[in-house]
Amino acid sequence: MSLEAKECVEKFYTSDFYKNPETIKDYLHPDAQLFWNSSAGFHKLKYQEICDMSKELTRSFESLRADISHLLDDNDTITIRFTYHVRTIENPDEELPMAHFIAIWEMRDGKMFKGHQISQQADDSPENLDSFLPIN
Repeated sequence: MSLEAKECVEKFYTSDFYKNPETIKDYLHPDAQLFWNSSAGFHKLKYQEICDMSKELTRSFESLRADISHLLDDNDTITIRFTYHVRTIENPDEELPMAHFIAIWEMRDGKMFKGHQISQQADDSPENLDSFLPIN
């Protein structure tokens, strides 16, 4: 699968990778690494660990939807800002904002190679959620 860099990142985050981990290979380079600062601390994940994490997501969530507000392209470096909204297995009728993310991905061979990501638990106040509205 050959995608433009920006399209690759967007399609990865909006894909069903959490339900179908096999699709991860379409977007992530086999030597991919993700350096992730979250409210729970720092994580360094390699390709297989990212795949394993996606399998954990499917056990907890009925759906996972990325609401993208920013998607910026600087040659082979792509920045994405988004909120993940989830429907849990326990409550599939209600979609809730889970967390806000900003990720910067360096691309290699048309795939996501080195990512730097920060996240924090979603604040569902109207003012905060409005700041994540897509920019036209």
